[in-house]
Amino acid sequence: MKHLVKNILCIGLLILLAGPVAQAQWKNLPANSEIPEHPRLLLLKGEEQKIRDNIAADPVWAKVHQAIISESDRIIQAPVLTRIQVGKRLLSVAREALRRLFFLSYSYRMTTNSVYLVRAEKEMLAIASFSDWNPSHFLDVAEMTMGMAIGYDWLFDTLPDSSRRIISEAILKKGLNPAMNPAFTWYLTATHNWNQVCNAGITYGALAIHNEVSELANYLIDRGIESIKLPMKDYEPDGAYPEGYGYWDYGTTFNVLFISAIEKIFGTDFGLADSSAFLKTAGFKQNMLGATHLCYNFCDSGLGGGLSPAMFWFAARLETPALLWNEKYFLENRKIPTGERILPALMLWGSNMKIGDVEPPQELLWTGHGTTPVALMRTSWTAPDAIYVGFKGGTASSNHAHMDAGSFIMEADGIRWACDFGMQDYNSLESRGVDLWNRAQNSQRWEVFRYNNMVHNTLTVDNRLQNVAGHADIVASSETPDFINAKIDLSAIYKGQLAGAMRGIAIINGQYVTVRDEFRTLDRQTVIRWTMLTTATAKLKGKNTIELTKGGKKLRIEITAPVKIAMKTWDTTPLHDYDAPNPGTCLTGFEAVVPANTDVAWTVNLIPSGVKKPVPVTPKLSEWPAE
Repeated sequence: MKHLVKNILCIGLLILLAGPVAQAQWKNLPANSEIPEHPRLLLLKGEEQKIRDNIAADPVWAKVHQAIISESDRIIQAPVLTRIQVGKRLLSVAREALRRLFFLSYSYRMTTNSVYLVRAEKEMLAIASFSDWNPSHFLDVAEMTMGMAIGYDWLFDTLPDSSRRIISEAILKKGLNPAMNPAFTWYLTATHNWNQVCNAGITYGALAIHNEVSELANYLIDRGIESIKLPMKDYEPDGAYPEGYGYWDYGTTFNVLFISAIEKIFGTDFGLADSSAFLKTAGFKQNMLGATHLCYNFCDSGLGGGLSPAMFWFAARLETPALLWNEKYFLENRKIPTGERILPALMLWGSNMKIGDVEPPQELLWTGHGTTPVALMRTSWTAPDAIYVGFKGGTASSNHAHMDAGSFIMEADGIRWACDFGMQDYNSLESRGVDLWNRAQNSQRWEVFRYNNMVHNTLTVDNRLQNVAGHADIVASSETPDFINAKIDLSAIYKGQLAGAMRGIAIINGQYVTVRDEFRTLDRQTVIRWTMLTTATAKLKGKNTIELTKGGKKLRIEITAPVKIAMKTWDTTPLHDYDAPNPGTCLTGFEAVVPANTDVAWTVNLIPSGVKKPVPVTPKLSEWPAE
């Protein structure tokens, strides 16, 4: 009775805060919506058998299943989670909570072994006892709420009444209650991953305890459906994700979790996927991996590629098994990533897929416009020594962006020759007082070594930063077999520094890569620096050649320029004590002093060691094939 009174009081307070929630007319949910009994999130009662059948029939699914079970056995031996906050984040605990509760709940539903139930209950009671789930950094609340929701829903029938009350009350007071507080809900109008993650987590909480707080739950679900449309517009027009590979996995995966849950319960996704470029983004994710299976790690992204459960949802929805070509590689050749907190969802979304039947894609060029335009090109999907190039435009003003418009990465012979530093751990900067999230032109963010244009594979003019307000778009591209290419207009990025600038990158005859810059200086002498980051050993060879060596392989960089150039290498030791070290890397390239009001076109060819013949003269950008 004591718990019931507390719940009634809390619900009453929330309804007062929300305004006329009980009388609200939903924008999306039909009136008097009925939802299934528990379990209702992602996997209804009885649907376990389909997964069991797949496990019995396919060794790949058996391998994933066993990895989840074995990891659940290890979780049982680990200490129960405690509330340990690092800086402003409780996120590592929240993510581990989601991982543990998803794994343990899956293991119980698939095996009915009570050891998983008992441990999941213990974890949920411990989490429920936390003072709060850190609403000042709302991602923490969202992931914690999702984990608790899955555990509560999937184990509902076997949890004691006393535990149900404690867990549902925690979801309400520490998850849904803060989601009604305007001090914490700025994410509702965000167009990036915060919106996707927070709306997904809170919607899971609302669905899990819907029976207890149906009006409030409907309000939050309906609000989430409306709000999540904002970041889904950012995939337009072609599916390119503005925040890069790592945040694609975060934002898009939680977006898929959101759609998958509401579709399972209501029988519709309310037009979310089909009304946007969202479904096209599977192509972006697939093409962001090179032949080395490393990703194009622009923005705040790590370098490693990996298995993505969300890709199975896309492949099933689009009926396009070739989207799983990379996932097939990771499943067959790598250890199952049990650190992936939503790994059990793979068993749900991939239930109709036969991995052995997946064939490689056919397209060798993928381009996407929008906030962060990218061109991703390769010579083969199957050859481990294939050439791969990632090339980007965009703007430094977007979320998690670096000053890297015009930058690129390049692979050949199984080596990533042209590289990107990617992200630095946020807390390592925040704890030193760095104003990391201010993206103004002269903000401290651009003093961080890894974030400005001087260490990216692009141009630097008079040692100045790129223009934060500028945006660079792809203006042309072609998959012509002997001249796969894309061109990006960089003029707005160098506004006030150059009169105009265009960069094109092409794979020529499947043998080498050419990078061509065409620009005009303003009415002053200008110093232009061309840089490429590499983990190879760089040697200057003569007046216009650099030789890179790594792993017994070589790459030749040849420069053709109408002005005098100074070949150089630069150290990558940063100047600030808050910067991350960069061992095993260097910058290589050249500088040129260009007279005022001068048109310049130079070409840099990246030539693998297997190419012995001299390469032909690269044509003007205006003569490149375009489609």
